[in-house]
Amino acid sequence: MPAVNRGTLSRIPGRFASRHSDLDEAPQNRPTRYHREIAKSIIVTNRSPDLPFSQSINPYRGCEHGCIYCYARPNHAYVDLSPGQDFESEIFCKENAAEVLRESLRKPGYQCQPVVLGTATDPYQPAERERRLTREMLQVLADSQHPFSLITKSTLVLRDLDLIAPMARAGRASVTVSVTTLDNRLKAQLEPRASGGKDRLRVIRELSRAGVPVSVLVAPVIPFINDHELEDIVGQVAMAGAEHAGYVVLRLPHEVGPLWEEWLAEHYPDRAEKVMSVMRDLHGGAIYNSRWHQRQSGQGAWSHLLRQRFDTACRAAGLQGRETLALDTSGFVAPGPHGQLALWDAQSAVIGPR
Repeated sequence: MPAVNRGTLSRIPGRFASRHSDLDEAPQNRPTRYHREIAKSIIVTNRSPDLPFSQSINPYRGCEHGCIYCYARPNHAYVDLSPGQDFESEIFCKENAAEVLRESLRKPGYQCQPVVLGTATDPYQPAERERRLTREMLQVLADSQHPFSLITKSTLVLRDLDLIAPMARAGRASVTVSVTTLDNRLKAQLEPRASGGKDRLRVIRELSRAGVPVSVLVAPVIPFINDHELEDIVGQVAMAGAEHAGYVVLRLPHEVGPLWEEWLAEHYPDRAEKVMSVMRDLHGGAIYNSRWHQRQSGQGAWSHLLRQRFDTACRAAGLQGRETLALDTSGFVAPGPHGQLALWDAQSAVIGPR
């Protein structure tokens, strides 16, 4: 990847500013452009103790949902694009994702462990409706009986219930739904192209009815913006059928900080200073602390208060803590050389032709 001057990129004025635009021009929305990306590898190994999984996959780079707080925004700087508008409108689609995944699962030394789709960008963002990269990978995983989990805030996940539900009933699939707010006005400001709060509750209900274990991630929790909804969100997702819940406080790494402060000044100028003051309290004087065990929950009095409120709400609603991906790996069968399961070759050798 090319070297990037993060400071220069972070000074671009405006969430919708392009790195290649005239900086004196007023910010403009742009149509989404899709770029074909050929992936050399697809499974990423996680070494963070903050996360309850060891393997992840992201079929898209960039995300059309446009969530202003997205901690994945800085990744666009590594391809010489801005974490602002470019992140939302220049979408890279890993078109060979399913093929690379199949090859990865076939490697002799591969050790089957649950894999999570959607840890950086949403696997069901608008591009997936036509591109179907996530569905193609789910088909590979289902064919191989490889356990997986999905993280999304989109109703599009329901399209793939025919693949998800059978795997879930075998103990090999689960879904985490991200719920930031149940206030559609706030949702439109924070997450312009994501599904609304009521739609996410519907997703939880339908997944649960189909026998899919559902976790909810209340994220991000933002002091003086959506933290007042914490108890209501927990109660409503529990009634919809969620089994587990977790939360993450607002994270502002690298270029996300200036983008967030600009958004805050535009939409909530009356409380901007209060919000940023609490963010500094949570992170020891800085707006973000990337240290493990602190970056997702912060530290100090506010961190303790949010944890206490969340735990109390979960107990009242009968929700368990965040899922640890205890999915069944015993049924995994590596794909065969042409995509078919190696299991069928083994069965044919034993059973013989019919």
